[in-house]
Amino acid sequence: MISLFRQLRRRRLQRNPFPEAWLGYLDARVPFFRTLSPELKTPFLDKLKVFAWEKEFVGAGGLTITDEIRVVVSASAVQLVLHLDLAYYDALREVIVYPAAFKLPDRTGAVLGEAKHWGSVILSWEAVVAGLRNPADGHDTATHEFAHVLDRADGAFDGTPELRRYSHYQAWGSVMSEHFRKLQDGQRQERQVLDDYGGLNEAEFFAVATESFFEKPRQMREKTPGLYEELKRFYGWDPATEG
Repeated sequence: MISLFRQLRRRRLQRNPFPEAWLGYLDARVPFFRTLSPELKTPFLDKLKVFAWEKEFVGAGGLTITDEIRVVVSASAVQLVLHLDLAYYDALREVIVYPAAFKLPDRTGAVLGEAKHWGSVILSWEAVVAGLRNPADGHDTATHEFAHVLDRADGAFDGTPELRRYSHYQAWGSVMSEHFRKLQDGQRQERQVLDDYGGLNEAEFFAVATESFFEKPRQMREKTPGLYEELKRFYGWDPATEG
């Protein structure tokens, strides 16, 4: 019943016109938006406005949430699910945004982002903007943290989100485990594509691989083609060739 109410609410939100001013924020801050084909822009904007209006955005560390922040962060989230369903974000309740790097009680040192078990994502606005500004360096804090949310959608941060079909799990497990071990071993092909942080555990590997999939797709397809194909099958994107 809750899912039905959510679906009805999302349909109502989708019927609302996309705010004209928001297009300016996308053009100014989100380079990948300019590369989307006309066929992809409509569903992208539909999902973006639902996400932006549905989720609670909370400013922290003195930051006031503006429409620009709401739209740009939402764009990063929706890129991951453009060919999936917004239901992957059902458990996400709020997005907390700090102006820059921040400290958390359960972490040592300053951090740029964190996805929590209880349905929160915490981001540094400065890091979000920096990640989008250079769309080919393989580092994007918002993409990384929203990948964790997708991973958690099936109940655990374990590096395996809910895949499209049951038959996909065996190949996914084999391929992801292989490249995770190779990254931990410091093998050259993996290190040319993936940040070493992905070797920490399976959840971080999936998030790091997602960053590279969207930011360095051609390198990933060339250096680690099996990994690229698994991510392409899950996300429904072929970012090495499509806009």
